[in-house]
Amino acid sequence: MSGLENVKILFFIKRTKLLKNGEAPIFVRITINKERTEFAAKKSLKPKYWSDAQQKAKKTAPEAEEINEALNRTKKRLLSIIDFLSYEEEPVTPRLVQERFLGKKEQRRTILKIFEEHNENAKKLVGIDFAPGTVERYETSYKHTRDFIRWRYKREDLALDDLNQQFVKDYELYFKTVRKCSHNSTTKYLKNFKKIVRIALANGWMKKDPFATIKFKLQQIDAVYLTAEELEAMRKKKLHIDRIDQIRDVFLFCCYTGLAFADVKGLKAENLETDKDGFLWIHKKRQKSHQMSTIFVIDAARRLLEKYKGKPELQDKGLLLPVLSNQKMNSYLKEIADLCGINKKITTHTARHTFATTVALENDMPLEVVSKTLGHSNIKMTQRYARTTENLIKKNMQKIADMY
Repeated sequence: MSGLENVKILFFIKRTKLLKNGEAPIFVRITINKERTEFAAKKSLKPKYWSDAQQKAKKTAPEAEEINEALNRTKKRLLSIIDFLSYEEEPVTPRLVQERFLGKKEQRRTILKIFEEHNENAKKLVGIDFAPGTVERYETSYKHTRDFIRWRYKREDLALDDLNQQFVKDYELYFKTVRKCSHNSTTKYLKNFKKIVRIALANGWMKKDPFATIKFKLQQIDAVYLTAEELEAMRKKKLHIDRIDQIRDVFLFCCYTGLAFADVKGLKAENLETDKDGFLWIHKKRQKSHQMSTIFVIDAARRLLEKYKGKPELQDKGLLLPVLSNQKMNSYLKEIADLCGINKKITTHTARHTFATTVALENDMPLEVVSKTLGHSNIKMTQRYARTTENLIKKNMQKIADMY
């Protein structure tokens, strides 16, 4: 007898599917934990000779002894397969038991295998449907999922049958306790993983959505940005190491233009345009959203472009600025902040917030213009960057100070 609970093996005939000789085919139904499957037992008899109560042929049936013996052997073999799978700590499902019984090649879908296939397809669509940064995030999410399965289940992969709500809850706990991730970082990783679950559900590889009752909500946080004084301190700071100086320049250029890291990294001469009045503009589709950014290049940003104009290492690649990887940029920016006396944890994305808040809004640039410069598809997205600073409050309050 199987060590598993809630295992039922039932034999029955299908009276609605009689064979040409008037006999009804005998079927076997396997039910395990409310999941079930059924298949033909390759035996048949006249309906009047079948006992529903005893789930076998009546003694009066021709070949009753042979039929009943075959059904007994079938049941014993099915229970043996269930016991073996349980002993081997394999996922015991009716479908898998049926496949083992019928000798069919096992083609179980697994979590990491589907994740790998998704990421491989995403790599092929870089520049078409996916930005390189998006693919990189999915690669990171895959590694986290693999590490979690190793940590929690001590296995290299898991079948989709093992993917349930408890898996998701344990995964969330893993990020927050073992990986020490913030709530928002955890939520973003789980959203990436949910994409893989949606693929499995859409293809019919899973019946239940483990995320069905789980809702994601990012916590509102105040983004880091540089004040006008901090921005000027960084601009004036003498840096004597070329690489650090270059990183400072790229960061400042993003502060002056609002370009995201991925977009400044791929900035080329073809993205520049000088209008009839001699003003320089940047017209570039954002890598992330494919929305067009329309950026007026102020003198401070223009001087930085001139500084690196004609550099052989850039000309060979057709690029305008010496941009390292995002990871290296962020590492050096911490050092630069310390050198400039800026007590803030700054990253490449800090530049985009600095542009929106300090460079644009504090200088009375309308929100609609900021939105177009940042390449946002709607004003609501821009409002996340726009912070009401003390300077902005003071400037606007001074306009009405003499009215009362």
